Amino acid sequence: MGKINVARVILGGLLAGLIINISETVLNLYVIADESTAVLQRLGLEFPGTHQIAIFIAMTFVQGIIMIFLYAGLRPRFGAGAKTAVIAALVVWLVGFMYAFSDVVLGITPGDLLAIGGAWSLVETIVAAVAGAWLYKESA
Repeated sequence: MGKINVARVILGGLLAGLIINISETVLNLYVIADESTAVLQRLGLEFPGTHQIAIFIAMTFVQGIIMIFLYAGLRPRFGAGAKTAVIAALVVWLVGFMYAFSDVVLGITPGDLLAIGGAWSLVETIVAAVAGAWLYKESA
């Protein structure tokens, strides 16, 4: 069992984060923009500004790195490849989805908005994990 290649974790994680960031941009600016704006207005909040968006982008890159780190850790048990990347993606997605679900329980986010965002993020997270895993290689 080799050591985790940290440089490749970061490289693969940045690719995964880029994919998720692009996908989230499409989701939030085009697919659920009206619904999200309505929720923000109901809560008396403004649409996120440049500072908040920069934080979200950075957090997503960190999420990608964590996901590929998890993939690297799972490889000895499940093998290299897409199946293991999907497992890592499901773990990362489920943790995020559970936090988002708490907003539905609290009445902050409508269930249909969570369903759309959750399904979208599940697909983007799996695609991102497979792409990031493709870049990951163990140290020789």
